[in-house]
Amino acid sequence: MRLEYFQLIDRIVALDLDARTIEVHAQVPQTSTIFEGHFPGHPLMPGVLLIESMAQTCGWLLIGLNGFSRMPFLAAVKEAKLRSFVAPGTALSITASLVHDGSGFAMTRATVRSDGKTVCEADITFRIVPFPDPRFRASMAEVARAIGFPLEVRIDG
Repeated sequence: MRLEYFQLIDRIVALDLDARTIEVHAQVPQTSTIFEGHFPGHPLMPGVLLIESMAQTCGWLLIGLNGFSRMPFLAAVKEAKLRSFVAPGTALSITASLVHDGSGFAMTRATVRSDGKTVCEADITFRIVPFPDPRFRASMAEVARAIGFPLEVRIDG
């Protein structure tokens, strides 16, 4: 994770377009300025960043499903449940699946686990639109390569 750049996904482990699922891994850093204030003497990963990590995971699934032709933008978070604290240095496994897609919106479900235990989960809705700018798409393609987005899914083009 690169918290300072809001890049919360380290590596795509599996992307199954037929099953409409994705699994990613993320390692919470041992140190970050975020932990200085959240909380002094008892550092914890902010819940809002756990939700964002689920949203980013879902976003990569949606990008894969649309062949890197459109960009998902967060529209709603529903039924978010934060079940456990996450300390610095924790390894996270984040999974997501597509629940519904249509009319320019996609509904997804995501779960964060650590050591096999559920840390948090949420239903997340996205607005799917064309990439707003070719430079933005190009920067997303760079991030995709860095996190191991599967080459068989078209990134360039």
